[in-house]
Amino acid sequence: MMAAGKDSSRRARVAQAMRNHLAEMLVTGAVHDPRVNKVGLIGVNHVELNQDMSGARIWVSFIIEDETLIADAMRGLEAAAGFLRGPLGRRMNLKRAPQLRFVHDQSPEFLQRLAQIREEDERGR
Repeated sequence: MMAAGKDSSRRARVAQAMRNHLAEMLVTGAVHDPRVNKVGLIGVNHVELNQDMSGARIWVSFIIEDETLIADAMRGLEAAAGFLRGPLGRRMNLKRAPQLRFVHDQSPEFLQRLAQIREEDERGR
């Protein structure tokens, strides 16, 4: 039983580190796809690794509301997933970097946080 607990805590640590590295890579322009760059800032909200850490789901969010641009950016991220996998694995010293799958995060918590940011921005003008 102890091995399962160690495994899940390691997976959680790797997922958190992966989230941080991917966020940094997206901010620093590691993806050159114009569909991705057109949307501006992309938030990496959550990373979930499968049991054997061979695959990762990455929940991303966007400040913009244009669904067409978001759909294009998601296609761009999926196209860049293989490109990001190598550098990510090397940054994290992983023997095998997981397959990356991007998911548009539209969770109520994120949408509420985004509404608060917009409201504060409007008050600040």
